[in-house]
Amino acid sequence: STPIAKQLASVKALGKGSDLEKAFATVALVYNNAADAEGKLSKTETKSLLQTQFGGFIQGQENKPKYQEIISALDEESENKIDFEDFMVLLVSLTLMSDLLQEIRNAKTTK
Repeated sequence: STPIAKQLASVKALGKGSDLEKAFATVALVYNNAADAEGKLSKTETKSLLQTQFGGFIQGQENKPKYQEIISALDEESENKIDFEDFMVLLVSLTLMSDLLQEIRNAKTTK
């Protein structure tokens, strides 16, 4: 498979894109690379992708009720698959509850 950085470079509109645009493009590419032909992920695949690609944000969150709610929904046996929109909602939810978010907010910026 083609590295994400190379895929990003191939999107001409991102040539002069902002950091935020490139960040969201990276999310889209990571999702698309894992998704099936219909552009969806099984709940098991979603959980695996979150653990491998978003581990820094979810580490240490296991005891939080909201985290448990999200993960238990992914553990349910179901034919339902996750589309990109639902995946983004999961990412935002996990980011907002993350201890890492507070650390990021406290990071000193250098100008």
